[in-house]
Amino acid sequence: MFSLIGIFIGLVLLMFLAFRGYSIVWIAPLCAAIVALTGGLDILDAYLGSYMNGLVGFVKAWFPAFLLSAIFGNLMDVTGSAKSIAVWLTKVMGSKSAIASIVLGCALLTYGGVSFKEANISRRLIPGTIACGAFTFTMTALPGSPQIQNLIPTQYFGTDAMAAPIMGLTASAILFFGGVAYLEYRRRKYARQGEYFVEPDNKTTKAQQEQLPSPLLAILPLATVIVVLNFIPPLIGLSNSDPKNIVLALLAGIALVMLLNIKQRQFFTSAIGKGANGAVGAIINTAAAVGFGSVVRMAPGFEHLTTMILNIPGSPLISLSVAVNILAGATGSASGGMGIALEALDEKYLAIAKQAHISPEAFHRIASLSSGGLDTMPHNGAVLTLLSNTGMTHKDSYLEIAVTSFILPIIATVIVILLFSLFGIY
Repeated sequence: MFSLIGIFIGLVLLMFLAFRGYSIVWIAPLCAAIVALTGGLDILDAYLGSYMNGLVGFVKAWFPAFLLSAIFGNLMDVTGSAKSIAVWLTKVMGSKSAIASIVLGCALLTYGGVSFKEANISRRLIPGTIACGAFTFTMTALPGSPQIQNLIPTQYFGTDAMAAPIMGLTASAILFFGGVAYLEYRRRKYARQGEYFVEPDNKTTKAQQEQLPSPLLAILPLATVIVVLNFIPPLIGLSNSDPKNIVLALLAGIALVMLLNIKQRQFFTSAIGKGANGAVGAIINTAAAVGFGSVVRMAPGFEHLTTMILNIPGSPLISLSVAVNILAGATGSASGGMGIALEALDEKYLAIAKQAHISPEAFHRIASLSSGGLDTMPHNGAVLTLLSNTGMTHKDSYLEIAVTSFILPIIATVIVILLFSLFGIY
């Protein structure tokens, strides 16, 4: 029992310190030391053994994906491909559908500033709109997504990126249409209050837009990543869950975006360097959280914690969702929270899946969906970056972020679990 109390103290302290803005790179081992101490484990052995094994194991498995994803994203940015897709969507859908076009634009860029000015919509809605497109259905729900939150479960459940397509598409519809409907409601409210668009200092000029690549060419690298990830592996003798798949897919996307924008090759080196540097920080932050989970797993109180989680009434999918949501919220990281939960509990859930005749694909989709709920707390790194880059504050825009990427994902997860429990369709 003392060890169980220590686990809770470690989790609460991890959440508190992360919320205060301290780096998880040092607070994760500190909190792991509390777990080890209260569990009667040698602190140095726990740090140099369990903690580092968890951290290094995660880095070994996922660093190529983090690195190549960051490089691909930066190349899409510096070549103007990302902006080309955004501008094209605005023209196609019209200024009256600016919110939906931004959501779709972010969705395209994560699945593989649109103009609020023309529609005269308050810039306070920009962070929530971007969050709806980038932090929700393409990150955790849409089958085949190359996002890390959709790929991590493949290593624990032996599934692939297309796992549980019906559950994923159902959740995607709830997240997209629910998010757009809420943001439109907020747009009308701001309009009634007389709040409209205010020109930012770093506006995009017409001349800059004219230099953008063709939307068709801009989308091709994104489409290549999706096709290679989900359809090519069987043709070359790889299983759909092989970690090589995402590496091949991203390499193909990177090669194509560089080839199609060869005239801008002077920007390639800096974009690659920026992506590489960003990837190191991102994966270490997540791996630090996974290391904490590895120490928790070794503590005597872990068995009591496991019993408590697994005895949550109802479907085992509910207990998995609760565990991932709480840990994602505690760490302020979707991938970090899911990494802790699956590192500690994957064998238990695989046994339950076999015993209850539940497909591991259902566990995959619920774990992924749940990682995108409570993770979007105010201290979440992506939230802080989004607000900073759009020039907004928590007071200005956090409500829209919270509803679209915090509340709606939880609602979508509950509905999907209910539908699975009633009809067994995944």
